[in-house]
Amino acid sequence: MPLFFALVGWFAVIAQFILMIENRVTPIPEAVIRFFSFYTILTNTLVSIYFTYIAFVKNQEPKSGILTAITTYIFMVGIIYQLVLRHVWQPLVRQLIVDKLLHSITPILVILFWYMYERTKSVSYSHLLKWGIYPLIYLIFILIRGSFSNFYPYPFVDVRNLGLASVHTYSVVLLLMFLMISALFLFIGKTIIKR
Repeated sequence: MPLFFALVGWFAVIAQFILMIENRVTPIPEAVIRFFSFYTILTNTLVSIYFTYIAFVKNQEPKSGILTAITTYIFMVGIIYQLVLRHVWQPLVRQLIVDKLLHSITPILVILFWYMYERTKSVSYSHLLKWGIYPLIYLIFILIRGSFSNFYPYPFVDVRNLGLASVHTYSVVLLLMFLMISALFLFIGKTIIKR
């Protein structure tokens, strides 16, 4: 199962990279940087690395807590896309397939894997703040880079159009949303799954 999930993840990320290169409007180096400026890409890559590691290196149950963190990260990819970004653009044919893999299929697969294998009773609420480091560093990176590149990967962090105050407000809301979803996964794991 981890190998299948890893293959799905790598296929989606690599296919998206190829499509991006084919349709780029900037030089390749800048296009590559922009590609890895998307939370969706970084998180799907993280998921792919995780399942590759589980499949080939450890070949055993995942370490407690890491899977819940990754599940929360990829769940955020799916939920933000469905609620905020889905209607921003209308992908066609190949892009539509890759879009579904990145934003819908992979999040569902990871949640199912988490439900079946995470040792939820040994995961602590004290992990929540540590899990928040990744989205916080990502947010700082795109805001700093956007300040001199004028490229913001998502409309809700676009300082040019929204202004810095609004972007800060959206950022705080997203970080709080992340912490709440993380706590929800922990609650479900400890009170319902109890593995």
